[in-house]
Amino acid sequence: MSKAKLDLNAIPREKFEFANKGERLSDQKFEDKPISYFKDAWLRFRRNKASIGAAIIIICIILFSVMAPLFTMGKYDSKFMDPYYAKMGPRNLLLSKIGVAEGTVERKYNDRSYLLALAIGVGADGYDGNTVAISDATEKYMPIKKLLGVNAKSDPIMGDSYSITAEVDTYLNVGFIYRPIEQQEFEKIRAWEEETGIHVLYPLIDTESKYYPKDLDPKGINANYWYRANKKLHPLDERGKKIEYSEGTDFSDVTFTDNYLRDENGDLVYWKYTGGGTLETAQYNVRVLYYNWYLYQNGFEPEYLFGTDSQGYDLALRMAIGIRLSLLVAVFVSVINFVLGAIYGAIEGYYGGTVDIVLERVSDILAGIPFVVVSTLFQLHLAKKVGPIPSLLFAFVVTGWIGTASRVRTQFYRFKNQEYVMAARTLGARDRRIIWKHIFPNSLGTIITSSALVIPSVIFSESMLSFLGIVNLGGSSMTSLGTLLSDASSIWTTYPHLMIFPAIVISLLMISFNLFGNGLRDAFNPSLRGVED
Repeated sequence: MSKAKLDLNAIPREKFEFANKGERLSDQKFEDKPISYFKDAWLRFRRNKASIGAAIIIICIILFSVMAPLFTMGKYDSKFMDPYYAKMGPRNLLLSKIGVAEGTVERKYNDRSYLLALAIGVGADGYDGNTVAISDATEKYMPIKKLLGVNAKSDPIMGDSYSITAEVDTYLNVGFIYRPIEQQEFEKIRAWEEETGIHVLYPLIDTESKYYPKDLDPKGINANYWYRANKKLHPLDERGKKIEYSEGTDFSDVTFTDNYLRDENGDLVYWKYTGGGTLETAQYNVRVLYYNWYLYQNGFEPEYLFGTDSQGYDLALRMAIGIRLSLLVAVFVSVINFVLGAIYGAIEGYYGGTVDIVLERVSDILAGIPFVVVSTLFQLHLAKKVGPIPSLLFAFVVTGWIGTASRVRTQFYRFKNQEYVMAARTLGARDRRIIWKHIFPNSLGTIITSSALVIPSVIFSESMLSFLGIVNLGGSSMTSLGTLLSDASSIWTTYPHLMIFPAIVISLLMISFNLFGNGLRDAFNPSLRGVED
């Protein structure tokens, strides 16, 4: 089949003229305004919803670390410690009204330990020696807030016993303690009691009485054994007979008989002289209800937003210190490694040849040194001279810049033979200008991403070293998230909040910085400049 040939000369010339020649098709004006590199990067970054969300989380964590002291409403600082309230759960008086952060936990008791807990609340009404039945005790001081379940068991030898599950306020469960004070402090407490109507001082216990459980407390140091009991802590009535629970699981009608110390006139004894030569310096040993003693000493009731750690520090403040420490170390390490790695990698990639081979061998030697070994040696020897944090920084910097240098080197090999670089070299541009003005900006996206990803890596490594005990960052004014996790590692099943809160923060930091770094990578990638989603 033959193909027809198109004869252009056969088409009239007028057919090639514009149909709308000289006419305005639209009044719309198109403007092309120049946009800076960083503004374009910001426009692309803010379109990445995951990175924006990660940035918000990071900002919130930073604000928490800075403003955490405000959450305590100025009540105490990060050095405030109370060993009696160690390992306590979250407690906030405002939130507790809606059933949140009440400071309560679920515990299992046998009948004796359950009655001991109830006796703390009943004993709070015994400041004047008058005790009441459990059902009539002041509810405010009762550690047992709710009875969740009771299982009664009968044994032919041991008799009836009970397994009791209850919700207990751990702050009230501390109960009574013995406290040495000066005589003038005793008078101040008495004046404060009269002014406020809140009782701090309670009668001493007759630890020499036959009704005191010496087998359980031979030295007489437990201030909660205030009622008459036998050797196994079964409560006794006024005649010294064991109280039987004839009504099964109903303990509400139990009335304790006090075992308070009295003088020869039968009056209650509230203090015992232990030494001192003058009225002001005389030392007294007194028995106090610790919850009210805390209120007397500090002027406010105990409340901790995240609970307390294993030593009695406020966990929220300790976490704030740990976050600040981790972020500062991570940012310093990231900046130092960024500078060192950029310079080292730029020299390698730009000059290549012998220079590259020699510098690469140096990097290979340093990269072969295990980080854990370096950090351990620095902590054993250098930390004694400069401190644990500077030695930790040195350990991170020794080999931390190698990854950044490798990425910069790769980028320089990629761009150094591009036409615009060759044109700049032809026009007489010096090496320094070509490196920092032409090649380095095109490598900035990858470099910034790697530097941002260094931050979560450093946080994880620092936490790991602290958790393993290689780096000792524990103290009254300094701690780290890894140290908090290490302290909680053996007791977290009983006190889960000690592990949960630091673990959540570390997880959020790791995930957020990775998403944030990915957003920076896309934002600073020159190949995506001006590209719309």
